[in-house]
Amino acid sequence: MKRVTIYSIARELGISASTVSRAFSRPELVKASVREEVLAKAQEVGYVPNRAARGLATGRTGFYGLTVPDITNPFFPPLVRAVQHAAADHDAEVVLIDSERSATAEEDLVSRIRPQVDGLIIASPRLPTTRLRSILSGVPSVVVNRSVRGVPSVVCDNTLALQEAADHLSDLGHERLALVRGPGGSWAADRRAEAVRNWAQQEGFDLVEVGPLEAQFRDGRAAAADLIASGATAIIAFDDLMAAGIIAGLNDAGERVPQDRSIVGCDDVLLAQTMTPALTTVTAPMVDLGTQAVALLNRIIAGERPRSITLTGELQRRGTVAAPPA
Repeated sequence: MKRVTIYSIARELGISASTVSRAFSRPELVKASVREEVLAKAQEVGYVPNRAARGLATGRTGFYGLTVPDITNPFFPPLVRAVQHAAADHDAEVVLIDSERSATAEEDLVSRIRPQVDGLIIASPRLPTTRLRSILSGVPSVVVNRSVRGVPSVVCDNTLALQEAADHLSDLGHERLALVRGPGGSWAADRRAEAVRNWAQQEGFDLVEVGPLEAQFRDGRAAAADLIASGATAIIAFDDLMAAGIIAGLNDAGERVPQDRSIVGCDDVLLAQTMTPALTTVTAPMVDLGTQAVALLNRIIAGERPRSITLTGELQRRGTVAAPPA
């Protein structure tokens, strides 16, 4: 049986072999109708591109590295899927790295993977800025969920949505608010805390803070005793997983949400939508975060210098917020 190559496909379609090659390696440079013809013919004759050989010709591996700090946190799987789908549209595969919330592991893993990929997407990195810039130097990179000077990023600004949530709690009659802070050194945790603090200062509202804590169910659950002792009737948690833990801890203490205490999360992961009552939270456009990150990375690989992108969160009012007990 005669081996199928890009040259045999080109002869059958009456186009150049270089056009067939670009249909696989640089699809954005090929007219859509022509690329569809090439892909259909390749499927018909059973042709599969040799990624290693193509890498020698193009200087590209066809792989993007994606690091996350904790794949067990429900924020990250939708982001990973969005990156994977967007990368596939550019005929690239994704190498996933979980640093398990360790800055040291993050640095080591990124250093090891960077020679093997065309570019890196770093989600919610834990490394100090100087070290992060150092390990990303010389490789096309995009940071997600953190702003790093000199590195293109895609972030979600939840400031207005969190302040809308605080306004809503105030309008319902709550007079004391507890802020449960996220991980120490987390850019997102700092920004969210700053948004709530600024609101409380402007409104002259009584605010107490708990944390910083890891974005974990068990950490939220353990914080419930301190939240009860604080006297706050309303709580804003760093994220939905932490909020779910707080609700469990309040339940352990015999309290009900929202009858005894109201709570707001952040990110709107699937857990927030499926728990009972459904969690009032701030929606993060996770699919857009992943899609835009891949788009930025492709532009950097192509030699462009794109600007960073800021998306916005929106408040989702559900069942965990009500007026304080009389």
